[in-house]
Amino acid sequence: MMSFKRVILYAVGLLFMAFGVAFSVNSNLGVSPVNSLPYVISKIIHMDLGNCVILVFSCYILVQILVMRKDFKWINLTQLIFSTIFGYFVDLAKWIVGDFAIPTYAGQLLMLAISILLVAIGVSLYMGVKLVNMPMEGMTHAISEKILKKLPFHDVKVIMDCLSVGIGIVLSFVFLGKLEGIREGTVICALLVGKIMKPLKKVIDPMIQKFCFQK
Repeated sequence: MMSFKRVILYAVGLLFMAFGVAFSVNSNLGVSPVNSLPYVISKIIHMDLGNCVILVFSCYILVQILVMRKDFKWINLTQLIFSTIFGYFVDLAKWIVGDFAIPTYAGQLLMLAISILLVAIGVSLYMGVKLVNMPMEGMTHAISEKILKKLPFHDVKVIMDCLSVGIGIVLSFVFLGKLEGIREGTVICALLVGKIMKPLKKVIDPMIQKFCFQK
């Protein structure tokens, strides 16, 4: 029963993240950092965003293997399954949100703020149930443990989000000749999601503990 509750909350966390992606896309201020690289690649190779999420997340798992080496737990390969589910959740969220957008710049900022909050809640939820990290957070955790040991996870996440955005910017200019999907909102998300997670986890973690782990 406890495991079932954890799986349900994990899925809810992925849904929050997926809707965060949909809101960030429709804000027209740039996609969320975790999807900035998949979004640019989807434009380059003309593939659905959901499928590109799966492709890029598979590369993140490979990085984890290279960083962790013998300490890599092969159960983490199930991240591929959850990456696939998340990819479909992204397409579902985009379909539900549709073309909804607030035309003014203040409205765009509001949609961006909603996106940041949804993503932060989603990550806090699925990490809090302690099943399997999603590939981006799994890669961040691996780098936090093996390379940037002195920094807390949420600070390393800010670094990795910014790095992902930076790679997306380079690929966008090289292959598309312009900046596609990455704007000020993407940078703001990269800087703020990890920071917002810190106070959020203080509220969400006790709730998860009570719901999933207490008899």
